[in-house]
Amino acid sequence: MIDSHCHLDYIERPSEALSELGLTGVVCIGASPEHARAAVALAEEFPQVWATVGIHPTDAAEQDSPEARATLEALATHPRVVGVGESGLDDYWAQDVRAQQMAAFEWQLDLAGRVGKPVVVHTRDRQGQESAHVGVMECLGAWGGGTAILHCFSGHRGLLEVGLARGDYFGFAGNVTFRNAPEIQAAAREVPLDRLLVETDAPFLAPVPKRGRPNRPGFVRYTLEFLAALRGLPVEELERVTDENARRVYGLS
Repeated sequence: MIDSHCHLDYIERPSEALSELGLTGVVCIGASPEHARAAVALAEEFPQVWATVGIHPTDAAEQDSPEARATLEALATHPRVVGVGESGLDDYWAQDVRAQQMAAFEWQLDLAGRVGKPVVVHTRDRQGQESAHVGVMECLGAWGGGTAILHCFSGHRGLLEVGLARGDYFGFAGNVTFRNAPEIQAAAREVPLDRLLVETDAPFLAPVPKRGRPNRPGFVRYTLEFLAALRGLPVEELERVTDENARRVYGLS
C-alpha cells in the first residue's frame, strides 16, 4: 500500500509512521526549499520513501526566488526525487498573489518537463468560485511538458475533463470519504482505474473514521477501502492497481 502524497517531514517519529497499517511506501512532498531538503533526506534514509521538490502556491509570494529555484533545480535530478511540486494555484486564502503563484507554477511546469518527472498540482478555490481551477486548466492546456498528478482532486468537472484528455493522474485524499463531498466522489467513480491514486496529504485531511485527528500515512488504508466500496471492487484489487499506478507515474523502483 503506497501513500502517493504525504508530508512525512511534518510528522514526529516518521520511522514509526512508516510501519503502520500495512504501508509499503510513501511519496514525501517537498513544498518549499526547506521541506524539499527534508523530504530528500528522508528518502535517503528510508528505502520506502521517495521525494518531490517544489514551492507550494500559498508560499510562492514569500518562497519563490532565484536562490530557491537554484536549490530546487539541483535537487530535482536527485535519484530519490520522483516529481516536481506541489505547485499550482490557490485562491482560497488570498487572491492578490496570483502573479507570484503563476510565475512559480509555470517555472515548475518547465522544470518538470526538463527533468522528465511528473508535476504534482495543487488547486483550491473558495466555495462558489473557480478562478484557480480555470487558471490550472489553462496552464496545463498550454504545457507540452509531461504528466500531471492532480493532487487531492476536488471533483471540478472542467479540470477532470482536461486531465482525462491529457492522460494525467488523479489523487484522492481523505476528503473523498466526507459526507459533504458528492462531487469528489462522482469524480472518483469516473476516473479510469489506471489513473487513480490514493493519498493522505498527512498530517492534514484525515479520512473517516479518523476525521478530526492528525492524519497518518497509514490512514491511506481507510481512503482505499472507501474508494473500493465506491467502485464496487475488492480492496485487494484496488490496492494492487493504485500501487501499480503510483509506481508507473512516479517511476518508483
